[in-house]
Amino acid sequence: MWEDVNISSTDYARRRSELIQMMVKLRSMGADALIDLPSVVVIGGQSAGKSSLVEAVSGINVPRDSGTCTRCPMECTMSSHASSWSCTITLRIGFDRNGVDLQKPTNMPFSQTITDKSEFEVWLRRAQAAILNPDVSSSTFHTKTIEELRNMKNTLKFSRNVVCVSIEDPDATDLSFYDLPGLIQNEEAEIVALVKNLVEHYTKKENTIILTTIPMSDDMENQQSMSLARAADPAGKRTIGVLTKPDTLGVGAINQRRRWVEIIEGRSQDHTLRHGFYCVRLPDDAERAQRLSRVESQRRAAEYFDTTSPWKDVSDRHRFGIPGFVSDVSRLLIKLIEETLPCLRDDVDKLLAKCIKDLDELPPPLANDPQIEVLGRMNAFCDDFKKFVNGSHEGKHLAQRNRALYAIFKKDIRGTTPDFRPFDQPEDFVLVLDDTEDNMTLSERDPGVKVMGIYDIRKVVQEAIGWEFPNNVPYQAKVNLIAQFTKLWVAPSERCLAGINDVLDQVINTLISTHFGRFKVLEDYFGKLIRVQVDIYKARAQVAVKSALDLETTPHFTQNTDYLQTLRDKWLSRYKTARSRSSQYKAHHIREDGVVPPQPETPSSKSKARISSTIEITEEKALRALAEAGYTNLRVSDLARLLPPDSFEEELVVMADVRAYYHVAYKRIIDHIPLTIEHALHHALAGQLSQSLLTSLLTDMASGPNFFERMKELVSDDASIAQKRTMLATRRQRILDIRRRLVTFGIST
Repeated sequence: MWEDVNISSTDYARRRSELIQMMVKLRSMGADALIDLPSVVVIGGQSAGKSSLVEAVSGINVPRDSGTCTRCPMECTMSSHASSWSCTITLRIGFDRNGVDLQKPTNMPFSQTITDKSEFEVWLRRAQAAILNPDVSSSTFHTKTIEELRNMKNTLKFSRNVVCVSIEDPDATDLSFYDLPGLIQNEEAEIVALVKNLVEHYTKKENTIILTTIPMSDDMENQQSMSLARAADPAGKRTIGVLTKPDTLGVGAINQRRRWVEIIEGRSQDHTLRHGFYCVRLPDDAERAQRLSRVESQRRAAEYFDTTSPWKDVSDRHRFGIPGFVSDVSRLLIKLIEETLPCLRDDVDKLLAKCIKDLDELPPPLANDPQIEVLGRMNAFCDDFKKFVNGSHEGKHLAQRNRALYAIFKKDIRGTTPDFRPFDQPEDFVLVLDDTEDNMTLSERDPGVKVMGIYDIRKVVQEAIGWEFPNNVPYQAKVNLIAQFTKLWVAPSERCLAGINDVLDQVINTLISTHFGRFKVLEDYFGKLIRVQVDIYKARAQVAVKSALDLETTPHFTQNTDYLQTLRDKWLSRYKTARSRSSQYKAHHIREDGVVPPQPETPSSKSKARISSTIEITEEKALRALAEAGYTNLRVSDLARLLPPDSFEEELVVMADVRAYYHVAYKRIIDHIPLTIEHALHHALAGQLSQSLLTSLLTDMASGPNFFERMKELVSDDASIAQKRTMLATRRQRILDIRRRLVTFGIST
């Protein structure tokens, strides 16, 4: 089970001392919070003999009172490289009062060098009191008596901070171990949980050797320490059982003694540990009162095991007494340290790489003068925004999304086309007269557009008649009809502007985050200034759009007279032709069986195309026939002249004039509104933003007492980033120190 190593050899003793001291040094640097350092931890219940075991191993007296005495871990390190006994106590503060790991542990020398063993207990009590009262200066406890310490009301009930005891003893075996508070059950639930959690924190680490003290006066199954050890080490690979109080078993406890012998000899199937069990006899109260020396205590224990049945009959005598137990645990710890050193170095290298990576991912500390940094970021923001507006930025989404919105706007305006149908009952006819251009056929109309037949137009004309001469259509009639579609342009224009504003906000917010997000204060400051300017130009753009729409209300004017006349002639011809061939535009036809099929609410695109195609074929035939008769160079619009006079001639002319003017105005507005928005909003904002921001910045800064300090404040790190950078920098230095210690040890040995 154990390697045969001459533990007293000079080379091994030196190596052992160096390894243990290295582990102590690493723990003092806080390495155990980062990597799993090999260690030994002693656990046990209050009445299990744990304190007596610690005393027997270390040669020191620990506090003994009723109830719980030990309320924080004690790290005990023994070194045999000394000519006389001495001891020092240090406080290792690695956690705050709430048990949260500190970034860098503090090692506070506490005691003077103690050379009298009788003084050790009071100094240990003082050290624990200093740990449990973190708000009080540790020097306050240097003169406290044992009685004063017993009567103190401590701030904390327990602490994860450690009392470090360093013992120089020529009679000791080099060893380092943690003594944890004894497990309790008959206390407040909070205290019971605190102690249990502390024990679990230490025992769960894979490189921890667990020494669990088990009183032989009780059954193994009743020991909470053994249950916790099994939970942390189910296979029993790193647990050692230390059986105490063998002398409490009476002569008649034959079965109990036999079971314990089976356990010690490793023959018990229910209780098997890789490193087995040890049995120790520790001084009772009377012997402690005699202040027996370590040598005398060990002699009496050896005599007891050698003369008492059934212990004297066990062949492996190494399993009895403190010397063999301490020797084996020391050897196991050294072996564990040597085996894990390469892994520890690898773990530290990984931690260092991760820490450096986390640091690199943080924004670098400010390198420029604060004023240069602020102005540089402001100018870069304005330059980037101009590029977005001009479409020259590598990100084209502002221009692309705006173009998409303008295309929707064009479609919406197209949907306001007047729905004139030159028939008595316009709802009975298919709507195919959407445009004179085939590729502009409407698929969806604005709900505000009214279907108007020939009588609807006549009514509008009659309502507009004032003192005009007979046979003169009032101009106001056409104005009223034009107003029916121009008033519908307000809503699409407002929707378009609202969409453009949303896109602008998204671009602005992204740019603010990109250029100023590095500094939270700067981002908030410029974010407010920029959004104020954006709101100003949004309001101006809204006014500009309204003005552009107002241009289409009065007067109704165009200098594109040729285009207007051409459109007017085409529409007049279409309306006349449609009236003369009204049956071709019927929305439904009577079937041969006399049944009238239901009329669809909206004609399908196929039926529209079919009717339109029929009309075009008829018109082409008519033009060819006229050309053969000698009437050349005629157009479709000329065919209307061949039709007989129509009693609704005036109404048809009004329809044609208004429909032609709509198309001219439509061509204007679908360009005018987008250009108005682009110039009144984006280009105007981009052109003035830099000057506005600089003016606001200088005005604000000049009003303060110290321009430089204010600029410095703007580019100060966000508190969380600064805190994280400091934390990572401290952690990196801590890991580097630990790594240096590990690497140096590897080279020197």
